[in-house]
Amino acid sequence: MYDLAIVGGGPAGAAAAVYAARKRLKTIFITDEWGGQSTVSTEIQNWIGTPAISGAELAANLRKHVESYAGDSLSIIAPARAASLAPKEDSVGIALADGTTYEAKAVLIAAGARRRKLEIPGAAQFDQKGLTYCASCDGPLFADKDVAVIGGGNAAFETAAQLLAYCKTVTLFNRTETFRADEITVRAVLAHPNMRVIKNAEPTAILGSQFVEGVRWKDTQTGKEDTLPVAGVFVEIGLLPNTEWLGNALGMNQIKQIKIDPRTGRTSHPRVWAAGDCTDSLYHQNNIAAGDAVRALEDIYMTLHRA
Repeated sequence: MYDLAIVGGGPAGAAAAVYAARKRLKTIFITDEWGGQSTVSTEIQNWIGTPAISGAELAANLRKHVESYAGDSLSIIAPARAASLAPKEDSVGIALADGTTYEAKAVLIAAGARRRKLEIPGAAQFDQKGLTYCASCDGPLFADKDVAVIGGGNAAFETAAQLLAYCKTVTLFNRTETFRADEITVRAVLAHPNMRVIKNAEPTAILGSQFVEGVRWKDTQTGKEDTLPVAGVFVEIGLLPNTEWLGNALGMNQIKQIKIDPRTGRTSHPRVWAAGDCTDSLYHQNNIAAGDAVRALEDIYMTLHRA
């Protein structure tokens, strides 16, 4: 029986593991991979304390930090994939894909999420060669350049707002006539003189040679195709939380993000907490995930010591 089981090897899981080890909680740390979504980024400029770092370096640093605490208090199972969760009144069971099971008094889920990929010709070819899924990570690399944003929800408009701070122009492609983003956000972004929107637009190909040079798109009403020259394409068509393995064990929202108490990170079950991109928290970034996991860990520690 462990005090705590942590699932996930991104910034949230790693931060929680370090804090758990320092508090001498008997912890089992389970991850399929290290680093989270940012492993694909060539340069991250907003990881606090480090002016610039690649996604691969960030993943390696997280792993090194967690492994430095491995020992009596912290056991690391990697690579390993969680397959199911069985919350009980006095403990929580976790089964892995290989059939191994573990029991813990508390569980922190930091399983993260994955970006919904753009599946058109050129998208895979130019991934991280001008096409990116993270404006916070990669946006400054496109200073004074023309870029495009694909999507029509709040994430797409928030990405556009970030890019307008340093890009020459930002063009947003929306598949329909109306936006899914809230009206206030849309109005504020569209008021910028360097912002352009193309409605009823379906991207059909990402163009370029070594790097992105443009987007081919089709008018969904007329069928006419056109090309927009851009140096960067930012894709914001949704996140897919890595929560399929949980089934119906915890309360979730419509897109299968885990519902949490924003003050503590506690889920619908009193022995399970969650942090990072797999949750319904308002914003998702590396620094936020790490901080939310530390908050949850503090609450876990106090809960276990009040029992």
